[in-house]
Parts: sequence; structure tokens; C-alpha cells
Amino acid sequence: MTTADVLIGALGAVALGSGLLVVTTRHVVRAGLWLVVALGAIAGLYLVLTAELVAWVQVLLYVGAVVVLLLFAVMLTRAPIGASDDLDRARWPGVLVGGGSGAGLAVLLIDAFRWTRVDLPEPGTAERLGAALFRTWVLPFELISVLLLAALVGAIVVSRPDIGVRRRG
Repeated sequence: MTTADVLIGALGAVALGSGLLVVTTRHVVRAGLWLVVALGAIAGLYLVLTAELVAWVQVLLYVGAVVVLLLFAVMLTRAPIGASDDLDRARWPGVLVGGGSGAGLAVLLIDAFRWTRVDLPEPGTAERLGAALFRTWVLPFELISVLLLAALVGAIVVSRPDIGVRRRG
């Protein structure tokens, strides 16, 4: 075993454990913070796999922007911060459905691609990735940024009781 193998195993365990804590905790804010840990571990996996650009995009977009937006939305909409009785349900149906779906998809993919040989193209570079992003995927990225901005503005408007109230006077 190499050092990279040990790091991949450790970061995978951290990502898996914190991902389980995201879905099992009863505190919404703690779930968001465990999501930060899970996404950070995945960024660490990208670093070990020498995909530095993808790792920093993971950190900037997911850990930096999406999780902050999630936490702001939770705080601005006055969602319950502590333990929530709404989340106290039987977990076995979800575990059975999720585990069964995951196992079924794994069996399907292994059966479908068992003897397929994939010839990898030349290694990707930051230049090729940038060209693909800015030629092919510019419009979807811009639309997602506008959607996230609209969600943040909507959360602020919903949280302020004085907006939209007519004053009599």
C-alpha cells in the first residue's frame, strides 16, 4: 500500500462518516456543517488524485458558496435551529429504499460494463478544461448563478417582516 492509498482510504472514511452524519443528525445547522466536512474530504480526494483544479473548484463552489447559501437560507427563514421533532421519524423505510436502490444500481452497472474496455483520451489539462467550460458550459453556469442569487434575495425578502407591509398614516 502506498501513501496515496492510505490517504484515499482515510479521506473516503471521513467523507462517508460525515455524509452519514449529515442525514442522521437532528440539528439542521449541524447537518450543514457536517456537509462542509464531507465536501472538504471529497476535495482532499481530488487533491490526492492530482486533480488540483477540480479540488479548488470543489472548495470554492460547494464548500464556499453552496453551503454558505444553505446556512444563510436556514438562518434567514427562521428554520428551527435545535433538534426538530419533524425529523424524528422511522429511518428503516428510507434505509431499505436507499440501500436497495444503491445495490440495484451497482449490480446493473457492473453487469452492463463488466467486459467493456475504455481507452482513455489524452490527459486533461487546465487549458482544455477551461476551453470546454468557457465555450460549451458558460450559459448553464450563468443561469445557475442567477438562480442562486434569486434564492438568496428571496430568502432575505421572506425573512424581513417589514417588506411589503403598507403603513397607514
